Amino acid sequence: MSKPATKALAILEMLQNQRQISGAELAERVGIDRRSLRRYIAALEELGIPITAERGRYGGYMLVPGFKLPPLMFTNEEAAAVALGLLAVRSLRLADTAPAVASAQAKLERVMPPALQSGVQALRATAVLETPEPYWAGHGVTRPALTGELTALALAAQTQHRVRFEYRPPAGEAVWRAFDPYGLVFSHGRWYTIGMCRLRLALRSFRLDRIGLVQETGEAFERPNDFDAAEHLAHSMATLPRPLTLSVLLHTDHATAVRELGRQVGTLTVQEGGGVLLQASTTSYAWFARLLGSTTFDFTVREPQALRDALLDEAARLQRLASRA
Repeated sequence: MSKPATKALAILEMLQNQRQISGAELAERVGIDRRSLRRYIAALEELGIPITAERGRYGGYMLVPGFKLPPLMFTNEEAAAVALGLLAVRSLRLADTAPAVASAQAKLERVMPPALQSGVQALRATAVLETPEPYWAGHGVTRPALTGELTALALAAQTQHRVRFEYRPPAGEAVWRAFDPYGLVFSHGRWYTIGMCRLRLALRSFRLDRIGLVQETGEAFERPNDFDAAEHLAHSMATLPRPLTLSVLLHTDHATAVRELGRQVGTLTVQEGGGVLLQASTTSYAWFARLLGSTTFDFTVREPQALRDALLDEAARLQRLASRA
C-alpha cells in the first residue's frame, strides 16, 4: 500500500478512536504539515466519510456522530500481523479456539480486498507456528486450558477482583480456592495464573488446564506495585523442590546462561571472580548432564559426584555413537 494511502488510513483510525482531535495533533502524529492534512481530510470526504471541523482554540476534526466506518481497513503489514496472530492462537493450548480461529479467518478474508486476501491466504496455507513442549510434558496433564477461564482470570486481574475456582491437583480430589489473580503467563506450552492464594495466604501459581469454573466473589484486592508475573513464575519453577540437587559453575555471562538454559532450570547467580553459579534440583542427573552438554560454554561441576558420573556416561555414549560406521 502506498504511503499516502497508509497516512489516510492512519488519520481515519485516529478519528475513529477519538471523539475530537486538533489539526495540529493529527498532523504531528501522522508526520505531515497542516496543508497536507487538509488534503488528506478532503480525500477521505471524497470517499464518503463525513468529517466535520470546528474552528477556534478548542476546535478540531471529528467524524459525524453515528457514522459507522467500514469493518476492516488494513495495510499489508496489519493484515499479516492479524493473520499471524490467528495462527499463533492455535499453538496457545486453548481447547475451544479452533472454531473461533476458523470463523475469524473466514470473516477477515471475506471483507478484505483481493490484494490483501492473497497474502493472508498464503500465510494461512503455508505458515506453521510451533511452541516448544515443556520438558515435563506428559506428567499430570489433564486438558488444555479454556478461553472462558483465561478471559475470566484476565478480567479479574485487570479489575483486581477476587475469584474462586475449582482446582484439580495431579493427585487427590478437587479443591475450591479463593484467589487474587495478579497476572497470566504462557510458558513452555502451558498457561499459568499467578497471584495470592487465600487458602494458603501465599503467592502461588496455578496451571489453567487444572482449573475448573471461575467465579467472581465480589471482593476487591490490591495488587502489589510492579509485580512481574513472568519473573515470579520463572523463580518458582527454578526453585521447585526435587529430590536431586546440584551446583555447577558456568564459565559464561548471565545473559548467555539464560539464553541457553532458560530462567526456569535453576537459580543463576553472577560470581565476583567470574562466571555464573547454577544451583538447581532435578529428578535425573542423566537428563541434566544432557542439558549441560548442549551448551556452548565450559562449566565446572562443584557437586555432586553423581552429576560428574552422569556426564562421563553421556560422553561415553556420544563417543560410541560417533564411532559407528
